[in-house]
Amino acid sequence: MRRALFVSILLLITCLFAQAQIDTTRYGEVIRLAMEIASKVSHPADSITASDFNINTATLGELKAVQDSLRAMFWTKGTLLQLGFSQMALSNWNAGGADNLALNAYVNMYRNYALENMFWESRLQMGYGFMTSFGTKYKRDRFKKTDDRFIFDTKLGYRAINDIFASVMLNFRSQFANGYTYPADKDTSIVASAPFSPAYFSLGTGLDYKPIESLSINVSPLTGNLVVVGKKELRTKYGSREDQLARMQLGAQVKIDYKKMVTKSLIIESTLNLFSDYLGIPQNIKVYWDLFLDAKLSKYFSTSIKTNLIYDDEILIADSGGVLAPRLQFKEMFSVGFSYTFGEFKK
Repeated sequence: MRRALFVSILLLITCLFAQAQIDTTRYGEVIRLAMEIASKVSHPADSITASDFNINTATLGELKAVQDSLRAMFWTKGTLLQLGFSQMALSNWNAGGADNLALNAYVNMYRNYALENMFWESRLQMGYGFMTSFGTKYKRDRFKKTDDRFIFDTKLGYRAINDIFASVMLNFRSQFANGYTYPADKDTSIVASAPFSPAYFSLGTGLDYKPIESLSINVSPLTGNLVVVGKKELRTKYGSREDQLARMQLGAQVKIDYKKMVTKSLIIESTLNLFSDYLGIPQNIKVYWDLFLDAKLSKYFSTSIKTNLIYDDEILIADSGGVLAPRLQFKEMFSVGFSYTFGEFKK
């Protein structure tokens, strides 16, 4: 009953403000039917037919226009798909080298809901890439992962004053497949990461400042992080005890999101995340910075640069001598290939 009442209210609001699609002289009939429909369906997007409610085709068309307006009234969405490919073959090549094949795929999806005083923003990013070489000395070099990410963000905010919103933010990060390190001069590989090894869950409350459409600055003085490492042999590498499946962090977080369509063919996205752990060493700030630049070459092809910078004093990385220590991590990927967009990414 509550859902039906909620749907009724939304349908009535849409009827009143979507005047361009409904004859104003017939508001009474449309509103009455909208309320009847709302009492029988649980969501305004549910399908309806003329026979279900004993109405003519014209009225059915108007009611479906109400539904379409309702769906489009508050939501924006977009999807970016990219597929990059490269191949090299050598024959009697004096400078040396090996035949190789590389492939990488990237998906960036978002769905946002906005009213005058509130917003709900969600984004899903998935990427995977690999390179395979032929004729190399070691079997381990025949297949290497070059990219692997699964990131989900969602944020809910309600206007407190002007461009400042009280907000709650949830983030999840992990990967799809095992990652390896490769000791020098040995035909072996060592597992360095895996699905849910590690995985990061983050939940924070605070304020979100939106001075312009393309910029969001989120300050969360109370943020809880859960670090999960499923593989027992990897736990000490990521700051956990060997018998500790999940480790809790409590601290403050600042997240800066910037997205700008500079021109119709150039998009810039940047996400900088800074976290201070009250339960650890607060002055050791954990840094996660992702940068993405995409330039359209044609309708179906583009060139892009993706960089990832990470510093976490609890992640131990071995140098060439095998000494484990916190180190600055950086990855850069340049690709040219197929690209296609849906929804608001077209703007």
